[in-house]
Amino acid sequence: MKRVSPCVASSVAPGAEMTFYNDIYPFYPLQRTSFIFSDRLLTVILVFVVLAISLLLILPGIRGKSRLFWMFRIIISLFIGGVIVALNFTNDWAEGKVTTNATYKSFSNVVVNADIGLHVGLYGINVTLRGKPVIQFNETINYNEMFSWHDTIDDDYEEALKRGLPNPILYIAEKFTMSNPCGLIFQYRYSGRYASATLWTAFCCWLLSNILLSMPVVLYAGYMMLATAAFIFISMASFSTIMNVPQCVFSIGSDSFVAEFSHSFWLALATGVLCTIIGCVVVLFQSFLPEKMKEALSVCDDGDEDDGFFHSEGYVNSVFVDGVTISPMTLKPSGERL
Repeated sequence: MKRVSPCVASSVAPGAEMTFYNDIYPFYPLQRTSFIFSDRLLTVILVFVVLAISLLLILPGIRGKSRLFWMFRIIISLFIGGVIVALNFTNDWAEGKVTTNATYKSFSNVVVNADIGLHVGLYGINVTLRGKPVIQFNETINYNEMFSWHDTIDDDYEEALKRGLPNPILYIAEKFTMSNPCGLIFQYRYSGRYASATLWTAFCCWLLSNILLSMPVVLYAGYMMLATAAFIFISMASFSTIMNVPQCVFSIGSDSFVAEFSHSFWLALATGVLCTIIGCVVVLFQSFLPEKMKEALSVCDDGDEDDGFFHSEGYVNSVFVDGVTISPMTLKPSGERL
């Protein structure tokens, strides 16, 4: 669902003819959209926070040093899973920003000083325009526009033209249309799709590793954690293919900028390194100190459980056996016990 949110624009009196001339612009009442925390991203965060709180409630029932180990295990595991899912919905895999003087609207000579930003995600781009100061020429300049490329962003771009968005936003969005010679839509759309697909694969590997850690196959849990790291690195490699072609320069006013890797890309790298470390530690400990590893994870083999059942010590209550005479067993002539 696409949501866009220009803040405030000028309006004309009822019955008056609306025009782009003489600094009079049409008014479009639209829903405000948050840039950093979209609805889907906020949902992911809340789900994993609630899940973490629910799992941490079992800690008082764990005794000894294992309580601290389980706390770190729950927090780190849910952090990895939450980051993998959240990275699919963030809009800052690549960013570019500039502060410049730019023409504000079409058919107008008004020039505003503003911060202009391009924020690229796996499913679309976010273009921001914030005036310095925010209020200029009796208008609040604080725009935050989403353009999604489920197929292309041409439809979103045409709608933005009809709504009369500021020139800097239209200029950046036009660079991602199908007809633009820069070809950014082909670079970012396909790289984003492959990156998202491999991230979801990494999430499935993370689920399997947590399931295997609760079973007497800890070694395979370590392998699945390494697979999680591998797919995260593959997603980063998929997205980084956008840098293999000549970068398109965004020139606005007298300044220009290019998009570079941003927070989500480096967060994916840190998460992949963390998964690699955890996977290597699990594999090494399981190979050289299997008993310690099983004790730490509170798992045991089926054979260990059977041995404990047959060879455990038994205690006899003397109250129930007082006065009971146990006769020795005798054998029949054939050798069978009576």
